[in-house]
Amino acid sequence: MKLDRTQKKENIVPVEWTFTLALNRQLTRDEADFIDTSASEDLPLFADGSVSYTIGGSGVSELHCDVVANTMLEAVALVSGEIRKINGLRAARVIHDDIVTLDIAAQRAGRSRQSLVQLSKGQRGPGGFPQPEEKVGGTAFYSWPRIANFLRGLGDEIAPVSQDLVIADRALRLVDEVENAGCAVSASVWRAFGLCTA
Repeated sequence: MKLDRTQKKENIVPVEWTFTLALNRQLTRDEADFIDTSASEDLPLFADGSVSYTIGGSGVSELHCDVVANTMLEAVALVSGEIRKINGLRAARVIHDDIVTLDIAAQRAGRSRQSLVQLSKGQRGPGGFPQPEEKVGGTAFYSWPRIANFLRGLGDEIAPVSQDLVIADRALRLVDEVENAGCAVSASVWRAFGLCTA
C-alpha cells in the first residue's frame, strides 16, 4: 500500500512551514562563504532567505527554515536535498521546539493564527490560555505542550509533536546513521523496507 501524503486532500494550497534542522556537523567558514555567495540556482532556498544557518560555537550547525511547500515533509525534503549539494554536509535531524510563537502553534494545531490570538486574549473560548513563557521585542513565545493541552481541553485532536515532524526526524536520523556507519545500502534493500518505490 502506498501512502502519498500530498494527496490526502484535494487542492492543497502551499503554505510556509517553520522548522529547524540540525546538520551532521558544523559548517566550515568556506562552506558558509559558498552559501553566502552562491548563485540562486545553486542554493535557491538560501538565496531567497527561506533558510538561514548558524555557525561557530559548540555542537553542530542548525538551519532555520521558513519554506513554502504543500506539506511539512516536502518542506524538510527540499531543505535536506539542497544542503546535500555541499559535499559531506547533510541534515541529521529535526529539532522539536517546545517553545513556539502563535504562528507556529497555529500550524501545528491546524488552526488559524487569528483563532489562537483570540483565545490568548480571552476573546473566544473559556479563558485560561497559557501565558507566554517569554517576550522578546514584540514577539511572545509560548510552551507548545501547554497550548496543546489547552486545545485538547477544547476538543481539538492534537498529537504532542507534529506527526510530519516526527516522520521527517526519523527519516533524517535513519539516513544519518546509515551514512555514519559507512554502509552501502542498495536500492533493492530500501525498496524491501518500503522506503523507496523507484
